[in-house]
Amino acid sequence: MANDGVISFENFRIDLQRGELRQNERVVQVEPQVLDLITYLAKHPGAIVSRDDLIEHVWGGRIVSDSAISTRINAARAALGDDGQAQKLIKTLPRRGFRFEGAVRG
Repeated sequence: MANDGVISFENFRIDLQRGELRQNERVVQVEPQVLDLITYLAKHPGAIVSRDDLIEHVWGGRIVSDSAISTRINAARAALGDDGQAQKLIKTLPRRGFRFEGAVRG
């Protein structure tokens, strides 16, 4: 999944050491927390990731509102060219969490 600090899926690459998200060779500008969110989901492809999992691993256990999580999910989808309707890469599972749908290569 992660090879030499790189996670690849679709036409995206996350360079873990540089802290960059790239689409093809173009750097996609995202906030660090949004990159952390995408990275966490991409490290768990096909698994249901609960809001509690995200709070623990992306927010470091700090208390955050549902709207803050939703805002970051929407920003992650926008960075990946996804949206709440298509949910091609980040699928919402009502009352359960989220699932990363991309085919991760490494």
